[in-house]
Amino acid sequence: MREFISQLIKNDTLATVIMSFIPLIELKGGIIFATGAGFSVIKAFFLAYVGSTLVFFPIFFLLVPILNLLKKIKVFNKFAIKVENYFKDKADQTLEQREAKTKRQFSQTLKKQLGTFIFVAIPLPMTGVWTGTAIAVFLGLKFKEAVLPVVLGNVVAGILICLLSIVCKAVGISLNLVLYILFALAFIMLIAFIVKVARKKGSTDN
Repeated sequence: MREFISQLIKNDTLATVIMSFIPLIELKGGIIFATGAGFSVIKAFFLAYVGSTLVFFPIFFLLVPILNLLKKIKVFNKFAIKVENYFKDKADQTLEQREAKTKRQFSQTLKKQLGTFIFVAIPLPMTGVWTGTAIAVFLGLKFKEAVLPVVLGNVVAGILICLLSIVCKAVGISLNLVLYILFALAFIMLIAFIVKVARKKGSTDN
């Protein structure tokens, strides 16, 4: 897998950044790829973090306008509504989980920020900056309220993946195998996302 990506892009530094920008792969794949390519853990973290964090800005500012535009196009209308409802449901679930686990009386904004931070910090497919930013948008967080939990959550996720890569190297587990597994999980999660969106009722379906 790593050799294929290296041959395809011809530049491991650029490949790391590009992989980190791709949904589902994101920071996780970037770090595993870079450390497997021989980069130091610090360099791998930096490159993957930059690529994955930059995603926040277009998603935060363009997600809703793009969905609104697609809803005006007949052929994309139902799909856009279902995607919007999917992320609204994820946002509601994130807030409900935070309220259930938070005993102290935090403000709603702080609960939303904490929920977004924890969601992004979990280094699994569908829990990175892409989905985390979408959740922040549909939680109604403003830019200055959303940016910190997302970027800090991404730091935590990056540290955990760096530790994973170090452990794998120490015990002799191939990082190329880990990359294969990550891509397989990303593919499975993508199929699951498509199925969930396809089965979800849009507001026009009622």
